[in-house]
Amino acid sequence: MRQLLIQVPWGVGKTVLQKARACQGTNLAQWQTGGDTPRDMVLVHVSNQRVEPLIEALQDLPELEITLVPTGVMALHPPADQAAEQVTQVEERSPIEIFLAGLQSVGSWKGFLGYAAIAGVIVWIGLFTNTNYLLVAAMLIAPFAGPAMNTAIASARGDRHLMGRSVLRYFTALLVTIGVAALLSLVFRQQIATPSMIDNSQVSAVAVLLPLAAGAAGAVNLVQSERSSLVSGTATGMLVAASLAPPAGIVGMSTAIGRWDLVVNGVFLLLLQLSGINLSAAILFRTFGLSTKGARYQRGQRGVFPVALGVSAIAIAVLLTWQLSNSPSLERSSRAQRANAAVQQVVQQSDSAQLVESNVRFTRANIQGQNTLLCVVYVQRQPEAARSIEQIRTDLTQAIQAHLLAQDFNAMPLVNVIVLETPPEL
Repeated sequence: MRQLLIQVPWGVGKTVLQKARACQGTNLAQWQTGGDTPRDMVLVHVSNQRVEPLIEALQDLPELEITLVPTGVMALHPPADQAAEQVTQVEERSPIEIFLAGLQSVGSWKGFLGYAAIAGVIVWIGLFTNTNYLLVAAMLIAPFAGPAMNTAIASARGDRHLMGRSVLRYFTALLVTIGVAALLSLVFRQQIATPSMIDNSQVSAVAVLLPLAAGAAGAVNLVQSERSSLVSGTATGMLVAASLAPPAGIVGMSTAIGRWDLVVNGVFLLLLQLSGINLSAAILFRTFGLSTKGARYQRGQRGVFPVALGVSAIAIAVLLTWQLSNSPSLERSSRAQRANAAVQQVVQQSDSAQLVESNVRFTRANIQGQNTLLCVVYVQRQPEAARSIEQIRTDLTQAIQAHLLAQDFNAMPLVNVIVLETPPEL
């Protein structure tokens, strides 16, 4: 439930009360101000979904001033035994409140760019020192979630002006973060990619699901009343930024050291995030009532929503086509898992050794003009095995390489089989 403080010329307060009652307003109050120009003050409490209908009903009143309290209130009224039912009637936020909150968040540039620069410093330290908790900290303060969600709000509302400002802020923040990371790599004379950079640059075949889920989660969080959700806005914002801050840092650091394969992976993820978030979030915003026209809002254009969704869908289709046509460059993570499963399948068929552990990963690109799949396999020799350790190693190495080549992973498998033996009985 929301609280509205309405100011109108003297004598018009009764009309406001009538319209508030028609919108099922509760705990209504009216008083008059003094001075040379007395005015009627009306305090109204209405459910979230009736905020915009009430504002629209009051739209034509002269000299109308409305103060909307953006936090939920609990308006208790007779009968007293229904207090529990009154406070549990929690509804989604009104569309005008969602939209106005988005407009407020695009006001300040100094703090926004400051957070983007600080995120660049923290993500660089995390990637450079292979410290995972610093990457989480960078996700928490990276200001990418706001512009991404505002782009979706603008798409649902059909507001080209807000969309332009949101996209500008999104790419400006990314460029600041990328620039800070690149500058730090140059200042500290970084020469090679760190293991954390390589690990976080790996793209999975299901990477598109993350921005779609993040956009949906962000939209639901913004639509829901603050007391109807157990998930904080910070957690949702972190989800949106989870796959933005590390790729942005990787792009900057990889540019500084000339690792263009990592740059391509990072740019792919950044573009995929904005397209996926906008597609899922805009659809949900539109489902929850954001439209091109509303109370005190007339600048929306009907054609913007389908065009924005079409552009996002086309962008996702182009990016996925690029991903599938450049295998395994943009599918290294998921293909490494499939290759690991294939390696374990081969070892399980052996009657001379049992699998202990297998690690499969893609190494840096273009070693001798090839994609290289590095496989390190630990096996335990069976006590009753007739073959020697060297024979087991050779047989498994050839079998694994042949199987991986037959699976068409489009990579050269370099296999190292390490045969372990149990210690002799004492």
